[in-house]
Amino acid sequence: MSTTARLDADAYRAAEKLLGHNRSRLVHGGRVRPQWLEGGDRLWYTVDTAAGRRFVLVDPAAGIREPAFDHERLATALAAASGRDVDAAELPFAAIEPGDRSVEFDAFDTRWRCPLDGYVCEETEAPGQTGGFLDIASPDGKQAVFLNGHDLWVRSTADGRERALTTDGEADHAYGTSPFSPTVLLRKLGIAHLPPAVAWSPDSTRVLTHRTDMREVRTTHLVEAAPEDGGAPRLLTQRYAFPGDERLPLGEFVIVDVATGEAVPARTEPQPIPLMSPITTKWAWWAEDGSAVYYLSQPRDVRTLSLHRLDATTGEVSTVLTESGDTRVEPAQQQSQAPMVKVLAGGREVLWYSQRDGWGHLYLYDARTGETRGQVTSGAWAVQEVLRVDEDRRQVYFVASGLVEEDPYRRSVCRVGLDGSGFVRLTDDDLDHVVTVPENGRYFIDSASTTDTPPVITVRGWDGRVLVELEHADISRLTATGWTPPERFRVKAADGVTDVYGVLYRPHGFDPDKSYPVIDHPYPGPHMRRVTPSFDPGVFGPEAEAVAALGFVVVALDGRGTPGRDKAFHDASFGHLSDAGGMADHVAALRQLAADRPWMDLDRVGIFGLSGGGYATVRAMCDFPEVFKVGVSEAGNHENRNYLMWWAECYDGQDKDAWARSSNVEIADRLEGKLLLVHGGMDDNVHPHLTMRLVDRLIAADKDFEMLIVPGAEHIFMGYGHYVTRRRWDFLVRNLLGVEPPEGYRLAPVTFDTDLIADIFG
Repeated sequence: MSTTARLDADAYRAAEKLLGHNRSRLVHGGRVRPQWLEGGDRLWYTVDTAAGRRFVLVDPAAGIREPAFDHERLATALAAASGRDVDAAELPFAAIEPGDRSVEFDAFDTRWRCPLDGYVCEETEAPGQTGGFLDIASPDGKQAVFLNGHDLWVRSTADGRERALTTDGEADHAYGTSPFSPTVLLRKLGIAHLPPAVAWSPDSTRVLTHRTDMREVRTTHLVEAAPEDGGAPRLLTQRYAFPGDERLPLGEFVIVDVATGEAVPARTEPQPIPLMSPITTKWAWWAEDGSAVYYLSQPRDVRTLSLHRLDATTGEVSTVLTESGDTRVEPAQQQSQAPMVKVLAGGREVLWYSQRDGWGHLYLYDARTGETRGQVTSGAWAVQEVLRVDEDRRQVYFVASGLVEEDPYRRSVCRVGLDGSGFVRLTDDDLDHVVTVPENGRYFIDSASTTDTPPVITVRGWDGRVLVELEHADISRLTATGWTPPERFRVKAADGVTDVYGVLYRPHGFDPDKSYPVIDHPYPGPHMRRVTPSFDPGVFGPEAEAVAALGFVVVALDGRGTPGRDKAFHDASFGHLSDAGGMADHVAALRQLAADRPWMDLDRVGIFGLSGGGYATVRAMCDFPEVFKVGVSEAGNHENRNYLMWWAECYDGQDKDAWARSSNVEIADRLEGKLLLVHGGMDDNVHPHLTMRLVDRLIAADKDFEMLIVPGAEHIFMGYGHYVTRRRWDFLVRNLLGVEPPEGYRLAPVTFDTDLIADIFG
């Protein structure tokens, strides 16, 4: 009979409740996804409550927040009309169309209309459909553009008639496609492709798109070892440029008249588009009067950023202004952010974001001469997002970080004149503010919180006044799991001078008289941060919270080289991807934290992460083997010389020596601890050969390690997450807690619901 100690299964149960797909259900009223009505005059949203999911209707101008309908009465009416069981706590539809004292929705493959004066549901004819996610509807709602093969087509929403908009698209030279597409993930979701990269003109008569030229880009391959139909292995071939490749994806801008099909190509050289469409990322947009298109461009060395004007009638392209620097020049700090560039005054002025003075600030330019008219914002803080420009009052509203002394990452809503005068903080508190603005810009939705303060979500006017409160988050179900808020900390970086910030999660049932193993959970950027300053833990936070439930102290940190602060802090990563987002700062932080927290056992330190976090895991174990003894590396880009060109060229520049320095393959012989490598066999982002190259070198160095290849998995292990997560937990529990996992415990597979898909695609 075995006497090996086992971890109590309750620890795994608590941890499973905190995984991302479950955690959102534990916080009632923690997030609002607004669905705008009348351009933003009103809105509706859904919220989970103790009584179930509820639909809420809001009229900000009137200060009204009310149920969109009587949920119990509608459930009874729908059940009577459909002959199906209907639960008022979980109505069988995710969207509504509020009308004049009525509501319409789709349920049970039928369109329904329910008058709210009598609650008798009736089948009704569905309005013209646009194809939803895969169609781009015109501003007037009368037409929608969609992809058909390699061409763009247009569909009438009134009668569903379709016709070709372009006819000369071909393989690897198609219209409206992005260079990179998560093909395997889309296939799992039943989605044929990404939505087309098109932007409608304001008057709904023309579309901007680009023809994507991939014809001479390198081809790479994946082998689908275990097809679902049980057949022989199949080959998936991608166009996929490596750093330094001569040919990269190019985009040829073209404006198409929807009525006639007449195309106006941009009279300029094709633009480099190494990863995503500039239309999708909002690097290209229409002028308000539809006379032109504006777009941003960068050369491969990313040290120059230019704004161009494309005449919509002639196709002539002119350069409005250009900025160059010694390192990357960016229109925003994080890759996922829309550029902070606005063309004003009918094309005569440009509001421009720059980090030229060492911080991220706004400048006003004369668009006709390209000369600066002045600096709009200034100070030892950074603009993070432009919310609205009031041209009549000559004011700009924006989000800035660095104005809260306690935490330089917390965001405030501010206003300033375009001449730099009259600066005001509209949210004059110490909270972090996440803001959403409707299309008509008449107000903003504000979610105010901190890492340990649950959000209060309100609608505010542009004077900062609260118009109506939407939600006050209830976290009682979250705390019932044993969760406690993370501790926000500040320590010195490895240079002994720079302040760096992070969060520390205590283990469930924390006892300061005990000793706990410590786990670092990194994501190295440099295109995004690991830690959020808000209550929402972000993309990676739930994994850290779950591991803390198993009995670990978990630390997450944004080291030097990550975005969100001053230019020098971010530039620490330029040419230094090998530092893995300041891994030396992580080591310094662990030692400082443990100095006055004796319950942190630095003789038992582990690390785990996904993608860039998987890369950082191996990097940490090889660069600091005396610190990191156990690691789980998932889908890591261990050999950047053979990863997407966008990554290495954007953040290490054109320096081949830097690319080599960032290779985990080159330092594999330094591995000393216990390592589990995990990779999806169908990962079409970070290809599995990047782990195999590391494995080859580990074997050559006679190193012990464990490996798990998940044959059908792509980059985020969709459909396999429950298995990969359990294997990660088991490995950490065995090798750091020194006990066996709960016998026979299995995590429930994740269901692909609409909220999960919305989280994946933003």
